[in-house]
Amino acid sequence: MRKHLKRYLPDHSSLQQNRWLRYLGPQLTHPRLWHLNRHSVAGGFAAGLFCGLVPGPFQMFCAALAAIVFRVNLPLAMLTTLYTNPFTLVPLYLLAFEIGSRFEPPAHGFVAPPEFSLAEIGQWGEAMAAWVLNLGKPLGIGLIILATLLAVVGYCLARLAWRIYLVRAWRRRHPRRKS
Repeated sequence: MRKHLKRYLPDHSSLQQNRWLRYLGPQLTHPRLWHLNRHSVAGGFAAGLFCGLVPGPFQMFCAALAAIVFRVNLPLAMLTTLYTNPFTLVPLYLLAFEIGSRFEPPAHGFVAPPEFSLAEIGQWGEAMAAWVLNLGKPLGIGLIILATLLAVVGYCLARLAWRIYLVRAWRRRHPRRKS
């Protein structure tokens, strides 16, 4: 399987010649960022799960930075962030808000967002800003806790899956001798 995946990974020379990535230099060509072993795969999976909850379009960028800092599989870290999408983002953020509310209750409880009114857009903007600030602290705490939980569970599951794969491969190579 590793040989099959390596066909799709870029080589070091193409990374160094890319005008957008050239400034990263030797950091991006570090071998541990591209190897597929139990440490780099589990770490890349955990980094992607953690950074997938980063708000806005910065998820892949944060996953790439985490992969470079922790020397884990870079493509897997970036690919794993895709678990957050328009269908999963709202339920994940609601779960994060619920988790954060247990540690830091919102100032006025959960209040529905203000209804949009084009005629009174200025007042609506102020009401929306106040609504977001009311959610801010519980949501922020919940996102950090949920991202950490997902990363730890993802890391453990990836290590376990790798271990199961190795045990099965070993058993196929070395069948038990019949007496």
